Amino acid sequence: MLQEIDRVAVLGAGSMGHGIAELAAIAGYDVSLRDIEESYVEDGYEQLEWSVEKLAEKGQLEDDPDAVLGRVDTTTNLAGAVADADIVIEAIPEDLELKRNLFSDVADAAGDDAILATNTSSLKVGDIARAVDRPERFCGMHFFNPPVKMDLVEVVSGERTDDGVVDTAYEFVESIDKTPVLVRKDVPEFIVNNVLVPFMEEAAWMFDEGAAGVRQADAAMVFRRGYPMGPFELADFGGLDVLAHSREQWDKPLPNCVETRVENDDLGRKTGEGFYDYDERGVDYEPGDGEGFDTLRIEARMINEAARLVGQGVAEPEDIDIAMRLGGGLPEGTCRTGDKLGLDRVLEKVESLYEETGAARYEPADYLVELVEDGRTGEDAGEGFYDYGDGGPYHYITHTLDDDGVLEVTFDREERLNALSTDMLDEIQRLLETVDTEEVSCVTFEGAGERAFSAGADITGFTTADPTDLMGVDEAVETIYEFERPTIAKVDGLCLGGGFEITLACDIRIATEESKLGSPEINLGLIPGGGGTQRLVRLVGEARTKELVFQGEQISAERAADWGILNRAVPADEFEETVDGFISNISSGPKTALKAAKQVINEGQNASLNTAIAMESQAFGLLATTDDMLEGVEAFTHDRDPNFD
Repeated sequence: MLQEIDRVAVLGAGSMGHGIAELAAIAGYDVSLRDIEESYVEDGYEQLEWSVEKLAEKGQLEDDPDAVLGRVDTTTNLAGAVADADIVIEAIPEDLELKRNLFSDVADAAGDDAILATNTSSLKVGDIARAVDRPERFCGMHFFNPPVKMDLVEVVSGERTDDGVVDTAYEFVESIDKTPVLVRKDVPEFIVNNVLVPFMEEAAWMFDEGAAGVRQADAAMVFRRGYPMGPFELADFGGLDVLAHSREQWDKPLPNCVETRVENDDLGRKTGEGFYDYDERGVDYEPGDGEGFDTLRIEARMINEAARLVGQGVAEPEDIDIAMRLGGGLPEGTCRTGDKLGLDRVLEKVESLYEETGAARYEPADYLVELVEDGRTGEDAGEGFYDYGDGGPYHYITHTLDDDGVLEVTFDREERLNALSTDMLDEIQRLLETVDTEEVSCVTFEGAGERAFSAGADITGFTTADPTDLMGVDEAVETIYEFERPTIAKVDGLCLGGGFEITLACDIRIATEESKLGSPEINLGLIPGGGGTQRLVRLVGEARTKELVFQGEQISAERAADWGILNRAVPADEFEETVDGFISNISSGPKTALKAAKQVINEGQNASLNTAIAMESQAFGLLATTDDMLEGVEAFTHDRDPNFD
């Protein structure tokens, strides 16, 4: 049973604590921010205040900043902070005894119905919950740093956590506009750290063996496999002491190259030196540096850990993949990667490493073995972590079809500004090619979140693609252009590159005034694809097309509307109403006539005037024989709205 949450207490005013408090206050909750010393509380509140004001300056805050700040009170009094709280979230240093001692005091002061949540990233929730007399009210809520920017929260069920507590925590995370994933079983390091740490750790083991260089590993994983950072670069970024602590606290062996650097206090970026020297050249690997590196060895370990989590009932593949994209910053989920590589290849790799070394980190997960033995080896086999019948699940778009036949399609890669990957383009094309068009009246396209319709092609992903894969841009955009029902682009935020090309392929284009549109490909040594030059020149003419393409500039939505690229550019508070007006008119219109009108307009542009008029005349004649035409005439005669079937 869900519990109502009105007041939130956040214990710890450091970077995590004041960030969580800020999120709760922005969402409308009353918040107490508490720390053990007044100076800590003051510093945390100042950071929170600065962040809220910045969000307001950027137009990313719906509420008045003073109203948000007015919902936050600060204190050093623990009992006062938690006495009336419906949920208490701890965000103090990652020390088991420290957390237990805190929660022991919290349990005495908080109400019996209060939910107690730890922000631990690596400890077992149940181990901390032993300090309280109501462990059924205790759960994990692992936010990622910085909480305001990172979208993921791992909601963790402890050994004795009540289901209603988990459900309420999950709903609370959604209410503060973050994405929760459910960790169903209490294991150390939850999802992201269990799968991501091997990315860094395995490269370090290979370095110790002399099987890899720092720049070689990083270049291979970034330029050959599309990861946003290389393993050594990521380890330096997060801190080698943090990586070491994640291994040592669970008595796991540590690569020598990490251990020696930690002993020398060369911890990465924060000390100026780690695997790279940041006072000299810094991160300086190049594409050619990655040749000869065994990328499968790293990915096989990650996929094996993901399979272990699935097999142990910790998380579903969908949740693991969402977590790795949002929390790990990966371009695609690890389970999806495994299905594309082939799980038989993955199993063969970890088995050979396990036989060779005997190291526990290579022991094949039971679930991975089960999948391969059952022939479920991935996408090519039709089933792996996912079932690929009928094309498989949709990972990067969401879609709904309402009772009026409106097909709403959302580009769902908010963590990468809805950048277009080859998989996303395939999913768009598959949806439009398989949907029953008889049930569809029109299609809308929009981007998840509030920052971007789509910021263009995912450059890191496209560097790993074959040239034939890049044809998917043209094919997907052409499918949108040729779809027989009207299409509407709902542009809110950045609309660049491939996103701009999708917009140009739509029939109706509406944007918020704050949106930015453009073709920046020239800045990457490319030109627009997906019809981005040809559709644009037909809309705005040669001069303006060359201005946009040659300079790679972004233009405002208002200028795009003036040029005829957009049908409307409207204030944000009028956006949905404007879009709904178009949808209402189109979805209630005659499908056959709309289909014919679209076809004649699109194809007539490429024909001579006489030919185009002939096409128009033929379509008109055919429509004059339809029941819709008779209904339209009758409705007009009797001064009523038509009802087109």
